[in-house]
Amino acid sequence: QTGIIKNEEIPSEFLLYQNYPNPFNPSTVIYYQLPSGVHVILKVYDILGREVVTLVDKYQDAGIHNSQFSILNLSAGRQVLSSGVYFYRLVAGSYVSTKKMLLIK
Repeated sequence: QTGIIKNEEIPSEFLLYQNYPNPFNPSTVIYYQLPSGVHVILKVYDILGREVVTLVDKYQDAGIHNSQFSILNLSAGRQVLSSGVYFYRLVAGSYVSTKKMLLIK
């Protein structure tokens, strides 16, 4: 699930925020801002650098966006995540930022 927060003011820089809540179980929200329209890729990785899921892979307009990461969506068939550190990485044009989050079961 992704969304955009409608705001009159366009952000002046790319920024990836810390997920909230953190630590989380079973879901968390990741916010990021874009000063211009750009193709966005937002992925979650495990501690070994293996891709867990792609949350966003599309063109998005300038503004503040968010994406929800839920372990419940993953456990419905593909994989079950264990407690521990995970990383999420935003690639928006030439901007790249990675942050860590903690899953506690």
